[in-house]
Amino acid sequence: MDGVLVIDKPEGWTSHDVVAKVRRLSKTKKVGHLGTLDPIATGVLPLVLGRATRLAQFFVKNEKVYEGVIRFGYSTTTYDREGEPTSEDKHPVLDRAVLETLAAQFRGTILQPPPPVSAKKVGGVPAYKLARTNEAVDLAPVEVHIYNFQILGIDNERDVRVWVHCSGGTYLRSIAHEMGKALGCGAFLQQLRRTASGDFRIEDARTLEKVADLAADERLFDAVLPVTELLPEFPEETVDPVTANQIRQGRDFRVSPFRAQTDQRYVKAITEDGQFIAIGEARMPHLYHPILVL
Repeated sequence: MDGVLVIDKPEGWTSHDVVAKVRRLSKTKKVGHLGTLDPIATGVLPLVLGRATRLAQFFVKNEKVYEGVIRFGYSTTTYDREGEPTSEDKHPVLDRAVLETLAAQFRGTILQPPPPVSAKKVGGVPAYKLARTNEAVDLAPVEVHIYNFQILGIDNERDVRVWVHCSGGTYLRSIAHEMGKALGCGAFLQQLRRTASGDFRIEDARTLEKVADLAADERLFDAVLPVTELLPEFPEETVDPVTANQIRQGRDFRVSPFRAQTDQRYVKAITEDGQFIAIGEARMPHLYHPILVL
């Protein structure tokens, strides 16, 4: 089973928990995820299975879309509701116009400090492990891009619903924390749902219960997007059997000079019977080197 299985991650599960569950259901150890979701978060968690695990490097910069709730009043150690309070609980008076102005300050390219409790590594050790030992964590700001940040509404006088389209590596927990600092009352992420990760949408996602049912009926493959459908932005190049064997040996291969697009960095090499066998990177016009062979 080679491809991507899009999971609608339930609240309370870590991304690793989901991977472990799908490994058991699919009866394969070759399962990985394309972007961590915090335990409190739900939504789109794409998993790569089988040979598709080797394609993970091409998905790390996928753009993400989130819907979330930021609660104003105090800050926490983790920048979300699971952390311990780090400030007194205030009762802010939230103004929609002020929030809109604040949201605008986060749009575009920004330098974002990751949360102290995160998967970011310090000296090879994840920051969350250092935080558990009360060791000081100093994480350098990371450049991220916020394509759109919308205020959807205010509930219960302190909960703000938001919609965010951002680059990979963006922490909405950090945005919540920074907004709380800006308003002088503290804030943290109360809820988070990822509705898109690259080309993978919540409409394509399956619950773990549904995946378990399919596995029990030996129909799990019905939910897996095959490798031939992945990375649609890479042009396809059909290769004959001789060229396919050369590609498997790591040798360069030529593409048709009549291609409409000749400036593509990557192409997918597809056999005449429709198998996705490699990704080639441009070396010269019409000449590609197989940088990954499935």
